[in-house]
Amino acid sequence: QLQLVESGGGLVQAGDSLRVSCTASGGTTRGSAVAWFRQAPGKEREFVAANSRDGASTYYGDAVKGRFTISRDSAKITVFLQMNGLKPEDTAVYTCAAGRRVITSSLANHGAYDFYGQGTQVTVSS
Repeated sequence: QLQLVESGGGLVQAGDSLRVSCTASGGTTRGSAVAWFRQAPGKEREFVAANSRDGASTYYGDAVKGRFTISRDSAKITVFLQMNGLKPEDTAVYTCAAGRRVITSSLANHGAYDFYGQGTQVTVSS
């Protein structure tokens, strides 16, 4: 059973950069699609970024395109989300997900994944 644990969240100022990580145990993310989602208080969960099962393709939500980058280490154990140019509206709990059966058309669908982390809080002050 794959377990995912996020880390690296914190309080930053608008315009700062931050990198959050998602570390897998009980296996690796090799052969799995991985993604980041976020949810702010009182708002619906939002797709942030995803990397396809073969690792060849990445996808981003419109709100973060051009500012955030998803990547994985070579061992496929850790998934990173590099966040640049942070804005107060980026404040949310960021959660990672992994799934072996996620097809390209479902990468932005939270329910398509098999494993989820508990989340890490990112707060951006103005």
